[in-house]
Amino acid sequence: MNLFAEAFRWIVDPSHWTGGPDISGHLLEHLSVSAYCVVIAVAIALPIGVMIGHTGKGRGAAILISNVARALPTLGLLSILILLFGIGLLPITIVLVILAIPPMLAGAYAGVESVDKQTVDAARALGMSELQIIFRVEIPLAAPLLIGGLRACALQVIATLGIASAFAFGGLGIYLINGLATADYTQLLAGAILITVLALIVDGALAVVQRFVVPRGVALGRTDPNGHQKRARAPRPRVLQEGMQS
Repeated sequence: MNLFAEAFRWIVDPSHWTGGPDISGHLLEHLSVSAYCVVIAVAIALPIGVMIGHTGKGRGAAILISNVARALPTLGLLSILILLFGIGLLPITIVLVILAIPPMLAGAYAGVESVDKQTVDAARALGMSELQIIFRVEIPLAAPLLIGGLRACALQVIATLGIASAFAFGGLGIYLINGLATADYTQLLAGAILITVLALIVDGALAVVQRFVVPRGVALGRTDPNGHQKRARAPRPRVLQEGMQS
C-alpha cells in the first residue's frame, strides 16, 4: 500500500508535470500515436468488415486472419520490423495497426451481419440500392457493435504502446522502462497507473458514445414485466422511406 501511495504522490508532484519530458508531454504523445494507429486500423478494417457482413462472403478468411494477428508475439514482431526499417515510428505503427485490426474487423462484420434480414429485405423492396442499404440501414443499426469494436481496438493500442518505449519511443510507457532500468518501482507503478487510467477514460468515453448511437426504435436491453429479454425492434418502414428520400 505504501508503494501505491508513493506512486500517486509521484504522479501529482508538480515537478513531474512541468519542464522537460513531463507527464503531460508523454501523455499527449501517447494519445496522438494511439489515435493515429487506431484511425489507420479503422480505415482498413471497417470497409472490409462491413462488406463481409453485408455479403456474407469471406467470413472464414476474416476470422482466420484475425486469429493469426492476435497470436503474433508483439515484441518479436516489433524487433523484426526494427531490424528491417530501423528505430522510429514506422515499425511501431505497423505492429499496433496489425494488433488493432482484428477487434475492429470482428465488430464491423458481426454488427452488420446481426442486422435483421427482414429489415434489409424491406429496404430493398422500397427501392434502395445496396450502398443505400449499407449506409442508411445496416451501419446505423450496427453502430453499437461497431463502437464496441472501436473500444477494443483503442484499448489494445493504448495498452500495447507502453512496451514500445523499450525501442526508443516516448509515451507513458517510458516510465515503465525507466523505472525498471533504475529499479525505481515508484516510477514504474506510476507509469502503469497512468496508462491504466488513460485506457479507462478512453473506454468510458467510447462507452457513452456506444450508448447514444443506438438508433431510435431499437430496444436494447429492455425486459418485459416477467423479466424476460425482449427482442430488438426493427425500424418501421416509414424510417426507411425517410432515409431513402433524404
